[in-house]
Amino acid sequence: MTIDNIDNSASPASPWWSLPGKFLRREFLPVLTDLRLAIALLLIIALFSVSGTVIEQGQSPAFYQANYPEHPALFGFLSWKVIQVVGLDHVYRTWWFLSLLVLFGTSLTACTFTRQLPALKAAQRWKYYEEPKQFQKLALSAELDAGSLNSFHQLLQNRRYKIFQEKDHILYARKGIIGRIGPIIVHIGLVTILLGSIWGAMTGFIAQEMIPSGETFQVNNIIDAGPLAAPVPKDWSVKVNRFWIDYTPKGGIDQFYSDMSVLDDQGKEVDHKKIFVNQPLRYHGVTFYQTDWGISSVRVRVNKSPVFQIPMALLDTKGQGRIWGTWIPTKPDMSEGVSLLAKDLQGMVLIYDAQGKLVDTVRTGMSTQVNGVTLKILDVVGSTGLQIKADPGIPIVYTGFAVLMLGVIMSYFSHSQIWALQTGDRLYIGGKTNRAQVAFEQEILDILNRLISSPKVNI
Repeated sequence: MTIDNIDNSASPASPWWSLPGKFLRREFLPVLTDLRLAIALLLIIALFSVSGTVIEQGQSPAFYQANYPEHPALFGFLSWKVIQVVGLDHVYRTWWFLSLLVLFGTSLTACTFTRQLPALKAAQRWKYYEEPKQFQKLALSAELDAGSLNSFHQLLQNRRYKIFQEKDHILYARKGIIGRIGPIIVHIGLVTILLGSIWGAMTGFIAQEMIPSGETFQVNNIIDAGPLAAPVPKDWSVKVNRFWIDYTPKGGIDQFYSDMSVLDDQGKEVDHKKIFVNQPLRYHGVTFYQTDWGISSVRVRVNKSPVFQIPMALLDTKGQGRIWGTWIPTKPDMSEGVSLLAKDLQGMVLIYDAQGKLVDTVRTGMSTQVNGVTLKILDVVGSTGLQIKADPGIPIVYTGFAVLMLGVIMSYFSHSQIWALQTGDRLYIGGKTNRAQVAFEQEILDILNRLISSPKVNI
């Protein structure tokens, strides 16, 4: 038997089980740590983050069908089918968005261990220059025929250089090593932000509630939740003590408010806050945002009857504004009645008969005669629209941002290195820095001017 073309690559010096590791180091790792890949991933993540801000998240299928029809599709392609198939209605919890975050974090981590940490270790090591020709390779070098190394040592010390000296004729100095640590801290901050985002997406939830003024509720209407989200707490509830709107002199909405109380399982108030836009209520990791409003009901009395609180529904106005309406019977057998319409909480109510004719316009607290009865409008009850969010990843994200800012500040420090060699009456000086080259040159020239009065300097 003759065997030709034997492959000796898997020799005893290179066992077969080491081949995958070598492939990863030689082929995959350079791609993973490529700056272009990191920039591309960052741009893609930013693009889809913008889409998650522009496209409403966690709405019902009917909402997307109404606002993103197929004909005509937004931008020619963005329809409700595309949104739901791709997952743009819950983009931050899709597998592909989380995969992008993981890949970006892996790229940053790999870059930290393969580039930033070795660069820091190299910056911490030093070697002396013992030959004059070595100074010619530096970005900045000088040859002096006067001056002493001891005086140079003192000048560097005054400028807070860390100095290493040997044999009284060789010197190495550096400062700004923190500038080499800065990029590592930046990477740690970015990875922390990514971890916080992933943790929040996996464990958080978003809910929406429309609660009438005076009602008590527990969080039930979950519209989006991560696979590891904890159950919504049931040992406390929230009461909307009062909801009201402040209007401008021209009748526009200035601000809407909700006075809210958190109640324990015994009905005792444990927290209280008046919330409005950008001023939410936070309790046990759950945040209540004021996002919408509506009209829930109207309180009326017919003749001397008890007070009736009748629900009002939002009418379809074909995009011509929001109007709520209801129907009030004026006879016990409900054979006759009137329609009530209201468009805001300023207390104005329009009354229409069965033929659609405007009968009267009244304010809350006023009475009117319709169909032979006295109809008194006591109050128009508003309802507050709340977005309720729990995101356990927010503290991690905030920590990551703080670390990121610290790393950015540290990165502004220049890492400067200076060498010196004295041979006889000759003093050779050279240095380099990783940034602020002009400032470094000015610093060296100032040191040289202080070192001797009339040096012969070749730069």
